[in-house]
Amino acid sequence: MRWQTTEQIATLPMRLVGPVKIIGPEVFAEVVLPLATFETPLWPSTHRGAKTCNQAGGIKSVIIDDRMTRSVLLEAPSIVQASVAVESLKQQKTDMQGIIEETSRYAKFLDMHVQVVGCLIYLRFEFSTGDASGHNMTTLASERLVDWILIRYPELEYVSISGNYCCDKKNSAVNGILGRGKYVLTEVVIPKSVCERFLKTTPEKIIQLNIKKNLIGNIIAGGVRTANAHFANMLLAFYLATGQDAANIIEGSQGMVYADLRGEDLYFSVTLPNIIVGTVGSGKTFDFVQENLRILGCLEPREPGQNARRLAIIAGCAVLCGELSLLAAQTNPGELMKSHVRLERQKKTDDKN
Repeated sequence: MRWQTTEQIATLPMRLVGPVKIIGPEVFAEVVLPLATFETPLWPSTHRGAKTCNQAGGIKSVIIDDRMTRSVLLEAPSIVQASVAVESLKQQKTDMQGIIEETSRYAKFLDMHVQVVGCLIYLRFEFSTGDASGHNMTTLASERLVDWILIRYPELEYVSISGNYCCDKKNSAVNGILGRGKYVLTEVVIPKSVCERFLKTTPEKIIQLNIKKNLIGNIIAGGVRTANAHFANMLLAFYLATGQDAANIIEGSQGMVYADLRGEDLYFSVTLPNIIVGTVGSGKTFDFVQENLRILGCLEPREPGQNARRLAIIAGCAVLCGELSLLAAQTNPGELMKSHVRLERQKKTDDKN
């Protein structure tokens, strides 16, 4: 059976929702949110969250870490030789940067973490990658580093360019602890009156639901560094609309909601430690992607990396809007299903017409 080589373009339903006001040192603007999804209720729900946040003055957002990773796997003849090689490699970080600069003018070596299992050596390289998400850039840089290491340590053997300690597109604890992608924080303080008017609920109900559903529910489910209702919904829709590698929602949706009272008002925060996005590279050449990136202000002439950081911040705000709206809906019996039925039936009617 031959591989099908004819490229076909899949059409996805997409809408712009919002706008939402974002306040922060890197992004201070009102932006619309492009979301491509088959789950049509996501659009009005995220829009409601954006409208509520605007009434509250906007969403504050920052990035506190930014790195992309690739882990390689090598094998030594014995645990003694593995130990000696690892200790020696830890002293070679300056030389490693020189090797990486030969692969890309944007790749910068940040750090290296090591795990040794028997005679297996897992090296987790961390890089900054400019405006690219960095999958290929980090793999190429890591490949060159492996070549360099094997020349200097001929007793070591190559096992794999990826040893799963990255950890790429898999559920793990390491990404949240050591970092993979952009660590995005978002928050909003919603006055009680705004909460009641636009979300049809109270701050207290949302806080209690977050504790009992997101926190305790995820604990008993065995969730790994995650406490949220549906981060993946907004992330996938945003990733598809902006040409991202959609599989990165696996680590991207490992995030947490923190909700508390500020006087009578609702403090609502979303933490996303592993947002992996880029504004250049694979998937960014489609016309609709270019248009969405332009609308978001992510194709401007800025310092390397700033457009991708802007995109990550906007993604984080989209997640907050959708998460806030869903939690509010779930505080009221029947509201979630009633909305889905009404919107899906309306969609079917519109499709027939």
